Order: sequence, then C-alpha cells, then structure tokens
Amino acid sequence: MHKATFEKRPERVALFVTCMVDMLYPNVGIAACELLEKNGIQVLFPEEQTCCGQPAFNAGYRNEARKLARRFISIFGPLVDSGEVDAIVAPSGSCATMISHFYEVIFQESNEPDLSIQAQRLASVTFELTEFLVDVLGLVSTGAKLQGKAAYHPCCHLFRELGVDEQPRKLLAGVEGLELVDLPHAHDCCGFGGLFAIKNSGISAAMGRAKARCAQQSGADAIVLGDVSCMTHINGILSREGVDCRAQHIAEILNNHFGSHLRPPTEPGPTPADHPRRWGDVS
Repeated sequence: MHKATFEKRPERVALFVTCMVDMLYPNVGIAACELLEKNGIQVLFPEEQTCCGQPAFNAGYRNEARKLARRFISIFGPLVDSGEVDAIVAPSGSCATMISHFYEVIFQESNEPDLSIQAQRLASVTFELTEFLVDVLGLVSTGAKLQGKAAYHPCCHLFRELGVDEQPRKLLAGVEGLELVDLPHAHDCCGFGGLFAIKNSGISAAMGRAKARCAQQSGADAIVLGDVSCMTHINGILSREGVDCRAQHIAEILNNHFGSHLRPPTEPGPTPADHPRRWGDVS
C-alpha cells in the first residue's frame, strides 16, 4: 500500500484509538496522544468512532465488516478530505492493517467503486503509531528514560502486513537506560490471532506457552509490543506460567508511563496521573 508523503510537517492527526484500547487499556491511548502532542502534533479524537470491522472480516462476515468500514469512512473521511487532519494514527498494527489493506478489497468485492476509492485515500494516510513517529516525524528518540531490560516482540500484522519492524526498534533503542535483549524466536506468532485463540484454543495456548518460555530465556523485565490484543494474550500466558515479566505496549514505554524502572509484576506500579481530557472538539 502506497503511503502519502507530506510537503510539510503534519500538524494535526485523528487518533483511531481502537476498541480494546478504548474499553480496556485507556492509558495506552493517553500515552499515544501525549507522544504525538509532545512532538508538536495536535490530536483530534472523534468520539463517534467505533470498531474498524477487523473481527468480523477475519471471521468471514464481509457484510458486517463493510458496515463498520462505511462508518469509519464516514467519520474519518471528511476530516482528511477537508484538510482538518493530515493523517490518521492508530496504536495498533492489526487495526491499521485492516484500514490500510482490506477496506479497498471489501468494497471492490461489493462493487462499490466510490467507497473503494475513498478507502484507498484513507489507507494512504493511515499510520501505525511508531510508523508515524519515525517515518513521518523523523524521530529517533522520544526522550524517554527507563531502567530495565526489554525484549521486542514483533506482532504479526505490524511486521508481516505493514512491514513495520525497524521503527519500533529504533525508538526503543533511543530510550535512555533501557537495555534491549534478544527474544528467542521473536518472529513466531504469540498464538492470539483474534478468533483463532477461541476456535483453536489448544494450539493458541501451546504457541503462547512457547512465547512465555522465550520470554523467560531472554531475561527481560518486559516484552514490548505494539498491539494490546497480543499483549493481553501474552500476559495471560506469562501469569499462568509464573514467568516474572510482563508484556507492555510500546506507547507507554516511550512515554515513561512506568516511572524510572520497569517494575517486576510483584511490585506496585506508580499511581496513574489524573490526565485531563485532551481531545479536540470535532463535532
């Protein structure tokens, strides 16, 4: 998928926060927003946003996925077309993949050329968070400082579909005090795969246990990744296997949401800050 280039540095983006971040991990969304704001980007948060449709698409429910894709386009399309925002940013490789790769496909299947063209336009300006920070803003560091050992897990959609791998590694290498260690068999899937974990639970759990063993072998305090769905799966396995490290979303690492140290799971973390609402009014 061709990505848009910008004649001048973008000034405003729309944050597509994704379902799981919105419902389960709001601090990841806050961290993503703050990272963008710290680097001079104004963030708009369309409150009417919903699911991108990926779960329905992956399960074979094309019509249901198209309904959600139409809604996404109706919400984010006018912001892009009017120039109110320069890009769409998501702290998720899997959801960014759905928008970037498969919206155009499902509207071609339904013979809706106008929507297919709109989908192609949105795909070109939709970026995963670290992709935007590195490829568009040109960052090599976010100024984060964190003591501890971290291993990077390349989530499947981010690595295999979007081809984003160097960008998160570059940003993690720029975290002062953070020691990056190798994760054995890092590119192996963690076993989540959305509905795969439900329909093939035995295989999914076995893949997760293999990932937990690799995490333990790495000696890392944290397994850093870019999708909260994989993070949830890996943390469940790590907890059940008694491995003393946890998976953490890269946005929180890059935004210093863990204080000065990657804490082991038996220690209480820092008290979350009372963050004010930062989203602009897009009504």
